[in-house]
Amino acid sequence: MALFGKKKEQQQDNDFSEALAKLTAIADEAEKDPIARELHEEAPVDGRLYKEDKEALFERLKTGMTRTRESFSAGLSAIFTASEIDEDFYDELEEFLIGADVGAVITEEILDELRDKVKEQRLKSRIDCRNLLIESIRTRMETGENEYKFENETSVVFVIGVNGVGKTTTIGKLSSKLSQMGKKVLVAGADTFRAAAEDQLKVWAERSGVQIVTGKDGQDPASVVFDACNAARARSTDVLIIDTAGRLHNKKNLMDELAKMNRVIDKEFEAAHRENLLVLDATTGQNALNQAREFNEAAPLSGIILTKMDGTAKGGIAIAIQAQMGIPVKYIGVGEKIEDLQKFDAGAFVNAIFDV
Repeated sequence: MALFGKKKEQQQDNDFSEALAKLTAIADEAEKDPIARELHEEAPVDGRLYKEDKEALFERLKTGMTRTRESFSAGLSAIFTASEIDEDFYDELEEFLIGADVGAVITEEILDELRDKVKEQRLKSRIDCRNLLIESIRTRMETGENEYKFENETSVVFVIGVNGVGKTTTIGKLSSKLSQMGKKVLVAGADTFRAAAEDQLKVWAERSGVQIVTGKDGQDPASVVFDACNAARARSTDVLIIDTAGRLHNKKNLMDELAKMNRVIDKEFEAAHRENLLVLDATTGQNALNQAREFNEAAPLSGIILTKMDGTAKGGIAIAIQAQMGIPVKYIGVGEKIEDLQKFDAGAFVNAIFDV
């Protein structure tokens, strides 16, 4: 037994040494490569991944949402300074929420609900309405527990969005996160009309240790998906992530291409769970909402990934999309690092923008 214990201890030492050598190599590479640097920051040192610290995640979210938080804080402070609840209060709140990109429809719903509760609870002071406002927004943003079921099933994830929103980078970060969860990930470069997208995707795949299937310039994207589906099945892949073209000539072309790829998946990977995730640039405000409507017509969306939330003072767009369209925001990006792509948490998000 002592000999066995000694061998086991020696094996653990060897494993640690190998892991440490790998970590050192990653660190050396990180000095030259910004993508590798991001991956290095989450690299395991003992064969196990660090557990995500919820407090650290919240602090990164809060820091990343600084511009939105400051905007909300300043705007609401001015509104809640006065004491009396009157029509001016509702008018000011309406102007603020619409200006923060919450949108006219959802703003009207929030104000109607607020009026009812003020009357029901016989509130007199504006400050008493602050928590009611926070809770009203929070309830409109809750996602169901099954929104991330694709992480635990054999899945095919379409990632769509216009050029420039950070789509390919988001795929890289998402595939890296899934890989670190122990999932076997395959990415498919079906955006065959833009060489830069394929090159960028290859870098991410290499650095995050996931496999990739790509096509030739101008190749039919559906044929890349065909190859990827067969490769995914043959390699017992857990999650196949497909990068799609960011721009097509018109909506009909988009619909036709997505429909064609869907038919290929239905035939070649029928048993897989399906996800259509739309990447949107939060800094574009209401235009992001319009994009969501257009893409949802072409391919029914199962979720939204909002990037560049750290670059906007109008974080209300996250509220508008989820509440108005009923499409859950599943991830938000609040920075350049891998850990800055976070699963969406309604409570943490509302706490961050209201600084509570």
